[in-house]
Amino acid sequence: MERNGLIIVHTGDGKGKTTAALGLAIRAFGAGLKVLILQFIKGARRSGELEALKILGVEVRQLGLGFITKENFSEQKKLARSALDTARQEILSGAWDLIILDEINYAAKFGLLDTSEILELIKIRPPQMHLVFTGRDAPPELIDTADLVTEMKLIKHPFQKGIAAQPGIEF
Repeated sequence: MERNGLIIVHTGDGKGKTTAALGLAIRAFGAGLKVLILQFIKGARRSGELEALKILGVEVRQLGLGFITKENFSEQKKLARSALDTARQEILSGAWDLIILDEINYAAKFGLLDTSEILELIKIRPPQMHLVFTGRDAPPELIDTADLVTEMKLIKHPFQKGIAAQPGIEF
């Protein structure tokens, strides 16, 4: 069966965007696809899902510093540009069937990258490659271009009751 690469977007203010993308990565890996996950904002943070993906042999690269602050904005911008270059190289390499660009939507929202640069990644990809874009506030142009868009909607979150992030649930 011929594979048609899909453009997939997970966005919205609810929890689960990255989790859904990582679940897709596991499904794809189990089906024999070559999977790469590039995390644009996250950096050097351990989490249950990353430990599981490491055991499976799914490659994850954390290319940011974590939360964006006034103090680290310029460094985050440099790292986002470097992550974009990495994404371009990996897309053009043809080595992957699925590439997840985790939190790339935030990079656009906070002005670390231009939406046009993100859309360029879609134009250069091999037609059979799947690309997944995650993060709140996906640019409207990305939503228009995508084949599949899912919006996670916040209805209720334990943080609203003062409950801290729970290991195995949030990280």
